[in-house]
Amino acid sequence: MVCSEQDIIRAAGWIVKAKHLVAFTGAGISVESGIPPFRGEGGIWSRYDPSILDIDFFNRYPGESWETIAEIFYKYFQDARPNAAHRLLARMEQEGLLKAVVTQNIDNMHHEAGNSEVIEYHGNSKLLLCRRCGARYDISEISLDTLPPRCDNDRGVLKPDFVFFGEGIPPEAASKSVKALSSADLLLLIGSTGEVMPAAMLPSIAKSNGARVIEINPGNSSFTSSITDLLLQGPAAEVCSLMDSYLF
Repeated sequence: MVCSEQDIIRAAGWIVKAKHLVAFTGAGISVESGIPPFRGEGGIWSRYDPSILDIDFFNRYPGESWETIAEIFYKYFQDARPNAAHRLLARMEQEGLLKAVVTQNIDNMHHEAGNSEVIEYHGNSKLLLCRRCGARYDISEISLDTLPPRCDNDRGVLKPDFVFFGEGIPPEAASKSVKALSSADLLLLIGSTGEVMPAAMLPSIAKSNGARVIEINPGNSSFTSSITDLLLQGPAAEVCSLMDSYLF
């Protein structure tokens, strides 16, 4: 932990006084749940070829793509659970302090923690989509013993309902994210380094509309010197555990 107790108290004061608090979260919030980030040292792309999440590759070789997808998202991460940072955001929503979470993550952790107002900018790995008929399934309904998994209705190949390389951001998620951030008077930015476009442009929307920005990250990000008003430096779960004691 690097941030001071005084900074935690200051941030808690801003949160309590905020009229429209929105959280923006990235991969860093889930690291302490056992889910590594995609980029950087020890990240997923240091161990796997990113092309398996390229939409053209998936369309041509769905079985081969699914072999790695199943290993990463449905076996390796199956035991992950929300940590103190996810739980704090859920409690903040339940207590009326937090209006919405905009997340880059596809791990479903915010829902599992108890948040209901979650805008998933990149989709959700727990849902599967039939490319042929549009049917949606929860991953718990689908066997991965035979790959690629197929739709019960028309035997179409099922695709994880998150954004692959080469795909656009879902229009509804994009518009809801912009609306939420435009309304914020305080933005709580957790675990995003600001490297993934176009998601990295979203926090600046809040800042340009007059919002203060509290950033929680282990170190400086691309946001720190450009839009951050208060940096709480440290792991997300550790910082949020301390924050919880000053908020509730």
